[in-house]
Amino acid sequence: MRTMWRRTCGLAVAPLVMASAVACGGGSDQAAEGTTLRVIVNITPNLTEKYWNDLFAGYEKDHPGVKVALELTGTISADAKLRQDLAAGDPPDVAQQITPTADTASLFADLSDQPWTAKTPLADQYAIDGKHYVVGVGEQIQSLVFYNKAAFEKAGLDATKIRTMDQFTSAMGDLKDAGYKPLQTAGQWVTGSQFTMMADAGVLTAEPKWTVERKAGKVSFAESGYLPYLEHYKSWIDKGYLDKSALGLTYADGQTAFLNGKSAMYVMGSYFVPAADAAKKSDDIGVFTMPTDGSYPSGQFGNISNPYVVVGKSRHRAEAIEFVKWATTDPEAIKSQLASDGNLREGFTYPMSSLGSSVQKVLDKAPSVIVKSGESQPIAGFSDELNKQVQSLYTGSSPADAADGLDKWWNSQG
Repeated sequence: MRTMWRRTCGLAVAPLVMASAVACGGGSDQAAEGTTLRVIVNITPNLTEKYWNDLFAGYEKDHPGVKVALELTGTISADAKLRQDLAAGDPPDVAQQITPTADTASLFADLSDQPWTAKTPLADQYAIDGKHYVVGVGEQIQSLVFYNKAAFEKAGLDATKIRTMDQFTSAMGDLKDAGYKPLQTAGQWVTGSQFTMMADAGVLTAEPKWTVERKAGKVSFAESGYLPYLEHYKSWIDKGYLDKSALGLTYADGQTAFLNGKSAMYVMGSYFVPAADAAKKSDDIGVFTMPTDGSYPSGQFGNISNPYVVVGKSRHRAEAIEFVKWATTDPEAIKSQLASDGNLREGFTYPMSSLGSSVQKVLDKAPSVIVKSGESQPIAGFSDELNKQVQSLYTGSSPADAADGLDKWWNSQG
């Protein structure tokens, strides 16, 4: 069973539990009444249910007879939501925020015969065996450190001089002495993702093929550049630069804590910018590229933004493909989605705050954008295991334990 939120029957938004989509007005012949596309969407502080409703209303207006029904992810990932629906024999039509891998590509429609896909951002980087299963609206960068300008001024810090991990750690000490929580984190997926934003910038800039070599068994987490980053992270916990109780916070809670000035720094992707803009705090926040133990500036860990896939078992494949084409090629839809999450796309501009412009400058100076896709895509489930191992540092595990845990897990996956 599933809960489907609809905008198609009157003005109210109401839950509707059913085995298949039924047209409004009580009729059962959907072909006569029109087509309802079920679309899994990711909900975040920026990408709210209202945002998606408003965006897709534009598509409905230009495509009479087609209705879009949101499938909300809630507390689970878009991938988990899709698998639930498929297991129930009730496939949706489109999913947003899913990146296919070689192991999961068969779940999705091959869009390679659609000429427009080749012009979408990072299309070649995300191709699997030369085929396009996912298309995106833009790209985002994530190896960013946002900072409270007032906190830095009080601590006597100059963000432009923080280039190494030792300098980053020293700055945390100065910020703590100035009365601030040095670095904001949270539970859920945030812990592991922040570590990725930090460590991948250093390790994968120095060794772009590291993930490929890990798949081949030629390298390990325990004997690579990842271990020093785990050691840095553990030292921040031990020194009180990271609050152990932060694991009880949601992503939204952690973001709010930083915006409210309770902490001095926040490692997060470019999609943080709209939240700062909405809170009218952009002018009070600065940003610098993630310090590393290697070259500076490093490559920016990044990825496709607002990715869409057409579900292979969609009952409305042609209509679903047309919808995804609109979402990723219509100029107004593109600009809306870029602005909503602080993302970027060549050839498209939108009004940016001072903070957004600063992020753009970081991207302009970055020697590369590190994309973990295709042959560089980690094996399925890795992000969840990394999150688990990073969080274990808060409960007594050592950096060596965490690195060894990652290796044992990876090796166990066959």
